[in-house]
This record gives sequence, C-alpha cells and structure tokens, in this order.
Amino acid sequence: MKNSTILIVVGKNCPEQDLAARLEEARSLSAHVAILITGMTPWNPAYDYAGSSAESRLWTEAVEAERAELTAMSERAEKMLQEHDVSGDVATKMCDRVVTAYAVARRALICDLAIVGQDLRQTPDLYREAVFGVLFRSPIGVLLNSRKDTPSLAPKRVFVAWNTGKEAARAVHLALPALRTAEEVVIATFDPVMTEYQDGENPGSDVAKWLTHHGCKVRVEQFTCGGKEIGKAILERSGENGADLVVMGAYGHSRLREAVFGGTTQSLIDQTGQAVFLAH
Repeated sequence: MKNSTILIVVGKNCPEQDLAARLEEARSLSAHVAILITGMTPWNPAYDYAGSSAESRLWTEAVEAERAELTAMSERAEKMLQEHDVSGDVATKMCDRVVTAYAVARRALICDLAIVGQDLRQTPDLYREAVFGVLFRSPIGVLLNSRKDTPSLAPKRVFVAWNTGKEAARAVHLALPALRTAEEVVIATFDPVMTEYQDGENPGSDVAKWLTHHGCKVRVEQFTCGGKEIGKAILERSGENGADLVVMGAYGHSRLREAVFGGTTQSLIDQTGQAVFLAH
C-alpha cells in the first residue's frame, strides 16, 4: 500500500476518530488520501405529484441544509489532513441514490484502494450504492469495516477465502501489497471440489506457491462448511485464525441472485465484525 492513493468514502456524520485512524495509517504508508464526502439529495415531493409552493420551499431548505452539513464535514476533513500531515484532497458529492454509484466510481478510477466508512451504514441505500460503485464500475477493490483499532491497510494476519474463480483471483491480485507485508497469509478453501477442472487436486496450493514467490508467508487450509452457509463459515474460521482482514472475490453469482436468495458476498457485506476486502 506504500505510496498508494486511497479513496475514503464517508458521510456527513463520520466520527472524527475513525477518519483520524485511517489518516494515521495512510501517513505511515506515505499514501495520498482522496476523501469523498457523499450524501443523498432529499426527496422532492414534486416527483410524485405537483407539489405546492410550500412543499417546494421545504425541499429547497432541506437541500441547502444537507449541502451545509456536507460542507462542514469537508472543512473538518481538510483540517484533519493538515493536523495529521497527510497528502490528500477532499471533495463533496450530493446526488440521487441512482447516481451515487457512478459518482463514487468516477473518483475511484484513479485510486488504488477504496474504503467505505462505517458511518454510511446509517443510510443503507447510500452505503450499498457506494460499495457497488467501487465493485462494478471501477478497477479497484473495496475495504469494509475498517476501524480505528484494527490495522486494515497493513494487516498482520490475512485470511484469503479462495476458489478458482476470476473474482477471487482479482481480489488476491489487488490485495497483493498488503499480503506481501503481512506476518501470515492463510489460503482457505471451503468444501473444495478436488478435480482437475474445479479446485485442483490440492486446492489452494497453486495460489500459495505464487504468493510465496512474492515473499508472502503462506499457509494453506482446507475447511468443510458442515452444512453452514459459506459466509458464516468464513467468518468463523477467520476469527479462529485471528485474521485482521478477510480477502475475497465478490459476486461470483449475479447480484440479482444474491439479492433474492442471499449469498456469501451479501453475508460479508452485511456483517460488521470483520474487516473485509472485496473485489469483482
């Protein structure tokens, strides 16, 4: 992560101690920080019907209030960049929900990693669109559940949920700077299919060998889910291994299928206890 450009997407209510922790990590890595403070445009009742002038005035006031709060957070973020001596820039973006993903993705195009702040979970639509913007409309991965008390940018122990899908491979490639500096990397497969054209005769050994060539300290583990949902099994096993970060490919199945039936990616996005790096 050294000398990288890190995109941090937060909202108007981002706790300063959380942002401060990320800035300190960035400073230790000589990273540039791009802070994007995003909010959703208040709903205009005129979209539903011909609203009265009073309703129009209330909507205008709501927009101005939202913009003022975003500006205030922007000023705090600018001040924090100076206080922590971090190279960076701050931008604000208020837009409709359907445009949020595009706005986040546009900024992510020239960054190396995105962090979506926990505070955005207070507005589920905003959080979801920010995550999807990075995953589906940008070339980088996204870090979720990054906290002030965990070394998310330079983790000591990384748990890689591995299969032979493109998404998992992309996640490992994008996470390689963190894997190189970790004290231990666990390559974990769950209920692997040990055939030549599935997960191989020794699942995980191929990616472990490749990572070893990069200087990573790697251990391979093969787990059975025992009837549990894979996402839950990943969280349990990563916890047992003391992982600071889980690395995983996102949405090997379609978003629609996971939205309707649930899935591993959705489980990892919804949980809040384990830092996770996702890439699609």
